[in-house]
Amino acid sequence: MKSICLLALVAIMLSCSNQKKEKEMTKNSNSEVPKLSSDIMTPEVLWSFGRIGEPMVSPDGTIVLYAVTTYNIEENKSYRDLYTVPVSGGDTIRITTTPEKESSPTWRPDGKKIGFLSPKSGDMQLWEMDIDGSNPVQVTQVKNGISGFKYSPDCSHLLYTSDVKVGQDIHDLFPDLPKANAHLETDLMYKHWDEWIQTVPHPFVADFKDGKIENDVDILNGEPFESPMKPFGGTEQLAWSPDGKTVAYTCRKKVGKEYALSTNSDIYFYNIVTKKTENKTQGMMGYDQNPVFSPDGKWLTWESMEREGNESDKNRLFVMNLETGVKADLSADFDQNSSGLTWSADSKSIYFTSCWHALTQIYRVEVVGKKITQITKGVHDYGFVAEAKDKLIGVKHSMSKPDEIYAIDPQTGVETELSFQNKKLLAQLEMGKVEERWVTTTDNKQMLVWVIYPPHFDPNKKYPTILYCEGGPQSTVSQFWSYRWNFQQMVANGYIVVAPNRRGLPGFGKEWLEQISGDYGGQNMKDYLSAIDAVAKEPFVNKDKLGCIGASYGGFSVYWLAGHHEKRFKAFIAHDGMFNLEQQYLETEEMWFVNRDLGGPYWDKGNVVAQRSYANSPHLFVDKWDTPILIIHGEKDYRILASQGMAAFNAAVLRGVPAQMLIFPEENHWVLQPQNGILWQRVFKQWLDKWLK
Repeated sequence: MKSICLLALVAIMLSCSNQKKEKEMTKNSNSEVPKLSSDIMTPEVLWSFGRIGEPMVSPDGTIVLYAVTTYNIEENKSYRDLYTVPVSGGDTIRITTTPEKESSPTWRPDGKKIGFLSPKSGDMQLWEMDIDGSNPVQVTQVKNGISGFKYSPDCSHLLYTSDVKVGQDIHDLFPDLPKANAHLETDLMYKHWDEWIQTVPHPFVADFKDGKIENDVDILNGEPFESPMKPFGGTEQLAWSPDGKTVAYTCRKKVGKEYALSTNSDIYFYNIVTKKTENKTQGMMGYDQNPVFSPDGKWLTWESMEREGNESDKNRLFVMNLETGVKADLSADFDQNSSGLTWSADSKSIYFTSCWHALTQIYRVEVVGKKITQITKGVHDYGFVAEAKDKLIGVKHSMSKPDEIYAIDPQTGVETELSFQNKKLLAQLEMGKVEERWVTTTDNKQMLVWVIYPPHFDPNKKYPTILYCEGGPQSTVSQFWSYRWNFQQMVANGYIVVAPNRRGLPGFGKEWLEQISGDYGGQNMKDYLSAIDAVAKEPFVNKDKLGCIGASYGGFSVYWLAGHHEKRFKAFIAHDGMFNLEQQYLETEEMWFVNRDLGGPYWDKGNVVAQRSYANSPHLFVDKWDTPILIIHGEKDYRILASQGMAAFNAAVLRGVPAQMLIFPEENHWVLQPQNGILWQRVFKQWLDKWLK
């Protein structure tokens, strides 16, 4: 314990000078970026990047509006302001500078105003301002605030979302006990990800005139369902028809146990005149979401999964002819996911993003003929695409660069950076080389493995090396940029990182993706070992100083490998991992996930798949644990409860294995607060340095 405290003190002292110089850049992204004391990434520098989000092209296609979030480490809070940049290129303009965090920036369809959400009046409400950021005026005064909005095409109506109460809470049932603090439940889905479910979002339609709204109508009035769907759904799950008469919305009209067992959501049409609702995807059993009307009003496109209870099914690109009602899968011959759908102005094509071989590019599909064309190429991920006259606008990142906005030629794929939000900071940093390798697996398949090298890499030296285990479990190890699991931050600490696209990840075909379900301790674990064993043969890898890290399913992987690694590794780090699968089956909330991935309940003794899953639960192999392990968990993580991490830590200590546990009482499945994020990075580095250096 004394040595751990001493190491922590040393780490804090070493970072103080850097933090003092660098913390000011976190307050606002338009301030002068100071000269860094080193060209090596630190946690403080990582939290100093401006985070671009919510881009939107102006109605005339000439300007991109977007938000930038920055963090002040000393204050332990974030700021968000709005910017514009010409599609043709040029200077960015900061149009808001306030202590509030403006969000959801949206061009009014007439192009004369910009709408945005602000908590300035006490709760989140819609405001409007001139396009240069001047003359902000509050539009809504909705009780309890609003969470999102969309203007109708003719600006005569406003669609907004607001939380409504569902059911009776303890004070409704026992009004004479106003200080009682408890939940009384009778069904499942009483909590989700990081909250107890007491409210659900509903879409409302209101008349909009002269900067005010009236005659609000709750589209789901009296219904206990949610739209957009929790926990991640936003206004992309809602859409206006071009004639302004119809609202399309995404909803899973289920509650309780039925909700917990199903992913069957549908696209509904609500007529704002007749107030009638129609289910347009009746009989389609998986996720159907994110509807988008074509500009000519003749088509609807949306993202669709085929199978109920499979949240990682292929994300198909569907269209519906609104005159005939005929539906078609434009991606039927395309063995990849499709997301972020947006129509071309002539309603003949749909742009979308898709990942293949761990790179996410922009594609176009023609509605007639179903021809799919890849537009962009390169070692990067695109997470957004929209049309702007003769250009496309995209948001791109890589393992070596956070999000920036680009203009793309839709014919040639040539890209032009527009935002340059982090140019000055990036110019001062030396990033490690990112290398693509293909490794032969134990069943003679080829697996893509990213190898990331330290800055100023010297092939004549030997480096400690880390195996990264991806979460999800069906989440690709693409060119992602993370503010926690950031590979450039890891290699800046003097490590080589090995990041395999093991079995169970998208972007390599359906067979590769689906191998993992019901076989958590199977081929994908062999894939991990194939990756680290291949790279460990290199002369610059210290094969006696290997570590293994991961979160969520990656945390499960760490726990499992701790009992099966045959002394390959000298240190483990597991964050929010599943330790006891029987415990996990009954603790989690979305039962469709464990039914699909674990095969069903552990008490179903005749279920071969389920019994194989539970026989591979990491807690059954603790007797083989012999390697130091750091365990991290958030107490507001309701997907994988903190009791999983505590149980693993207790087991390690009782076994006499060196262990440390970092618990965040206010964090969920992620670490979102600045000082907690930096603490995470420091403890992470400290643990690896202690055992691998």
